[in-house]
Amino acid sequence: MEDPFTHLKLDRIDVKMLRLLQEDGRLTNAELAQRVNLSPATCHRRMQRLFRGGFITGVRAMVAPRAVGRGALVMVGVVLDRSTPESFAAFERAVVSLGFVLDCHLVAGDFDYVLKIRVGDMADFNRLHGEKLIALPGVRQTRTFFVMKEVIDNAPLDF
Repeated sequence: MEDPFTHLKLDRIDVKMLRLLQEDGRLTNAELAQRVNLSPATCHRRMQRLFRGGFITGVRAMVAPRAVGRGALVMVGVVLDRSTPESFAAFERAVVSLGFVLDCHLVAGDFDYVLKIRVGDMADFNRLHGEKLIALPGVRQTRTFFVMKEVIDNAPLDF
């Protein structure tokens, strides 16, 4: 069986480093080096290569939504009035400027886009929906799904 990482130019140490960092992004270079049996200098060079190669796209803290007043998770399906490259581009340019949209995905199926939004409560969402979402270019229809329970959120990649 072919190693699935061969075409990516990752070896088993690179894969182990990526897996460890997904579990705990606060590992120091020294701790990471020790856990993958490398010298700190070699580990640092590999980390730089993983960043340059696009295998690691960023590092950030995961903030508890409730702790900052954004405990309500809302998924919004968006249907545009036209399915043209121009209408998609206009929508995408506008949606990236909305700080409350966490994720925006072009999808196949009943919607053109699915948005992931965090708000304080239903009243917050109602205001944003009325003032911002339905005013986005080309929006014909939205369908809102309030998340009742987050079973899995932001899970590490399984590779």
